Amino acid sequence: MGMLPAAPASLEDIGIPLTDLLDLMTKTMATGSVDTVTRLSEEMKLPPRLVRELMQEANSRMLTEAMGVGPAAGGMAAHQPRFSLSVRGREWAQQAFARNGYVGPCPVPLNEYADRIRRQAINTERVPPDMVARALSGLLGAERLIAQIGPAINSGRTMLLYGPPGNGKTTVAQLIGSIFETTVYVPHAFEVGGQIVRVFDPDIHREMPSPEDAFHAANPTSIRARGLDPRWVPCARPFVITGGELTLEMLDLGFNPVTRFYEAPLHVKALNGIFLIDDFGRQLVRPETLLNRWIVPMESRVDYLKLQSGKSFSLPFDELVVFSTNMSPHQLMDPAFMRRIPYKIEVRGPSEAEFAGIFRRVAGRHGLPAPEAAIAFVIHEVAHTRGMVLAGFQPGFIVEQVLAACRFQGVPPRIDEALLLAAIGNLDTRGA
Repeated sequence: MGMLPAAPASLEDIGIPLTDLLDLMTKTMATGSVDTVTRLSEEMKLPPRLVRELMQEANSRMLTEAMGVGPAAGGMAAHQPRFSLSVRGREWAQQAFARNGYVGPCPVPLNEYADRIRRQAINTERVPPDMVARALSGLLGAERLIAQIGPAINSGRTMLLYGPPGNGKTTVAQLIGSIFETTVYVPHAFEVGGQIVRVFDPDIHREMPSPEDAFHAANPTSIRARGLDPRWVPCARPFVITGGELTLEMLDLGFNPVTRFYEAPLHVKALNGIFLIDDFGRQLVRPETLLNRWIVPMESRVDYLKLQSGKSFSLPFDELVVFSTNMSPHQLMDPAFMRRIPYKIEVRGPSEAEFAGIFRRVAGRHGLPAPEAAIAFVIHEVAHTRGMVLAGFQPGFIVEQVLAACRFQGVPPRIDEALLLAAIGNLDTRGA
């Protein structure tokens, strides 16, 4: 329980100026469907007792007025005291909307967010060899990869996966993301310099049951079981993947001029998790320009972001950054930057024996007979006749091509040289 974000005990504990809390409450009420303390508590993610105190403050400023007791908006069966905005309250909400259009969970202060990032740093979770072995089992060269990837994961430092295409670099990175088991807490949003930055993204963050949920189920009357700050969402460590579409602008705060609040960039949403830059070197931005953006965060473990006003602020840069590329690392970065990547792991192609084993497994899954002579023919044709580099994806590609040809011809699945040559011809386009 010590690692859980504790619910605020007072309005001061929320860490947000009172006028900003009133802004958020009046904007929430102005949406038209929120008129009780319970509904406000659900929308603002604040304890009902504190929302009640906030409503009392709004009443004292003549921003709200009581509407008596009746069925609450939203179809709730319980009868509760209902409130509406006064004329003065509607004016307050209108001015608040002019400053920013954010309506939703109350943000956490920047300093609390930074502290939470440090407390749940990725290198505080030890990943033992057996967990790495289970995750990478079945991959080509798994034993070598385990020995190299295990220390990299436990360090939480930058990793480079390189090697020819089609041998599972992206798969390796995704499996790394699946190894971690610790629940981390992600804020719906945070506040900095009077501005709101939204962080929690249901398309990225996978919500998990909180340890407190289990405690509450076993102890439904316990006060302690209701102590989690609902402004934080318990999540699996995030795994964010980006590829050729990545630009420098995507690593800056995203400001919406209409709503007038910010969206956290991808790498901030990946904090305490894994950020994979896939197919590195194919981005619209030049590799050296992109790498220069990462030099300070990778070395100092601190990232700097800038608001529209020009005000800068920092956040701990705690994430496992994984560069994955088909290109030679020396084509992409100079020696100075290579030194800044402590773990450089080659994901190699299969040997002929490994290729044959992959072919047997793939063909067997599809019920396709694969005589040893046929496999030897494929290896000779691909590697020797055509001079191509054997790759882990090739057996699956060839088997699928053979099966498609058999379906077209209306014959049972089978392998013959003509079908194999046609499939390999689709694999090899160098003469096209």
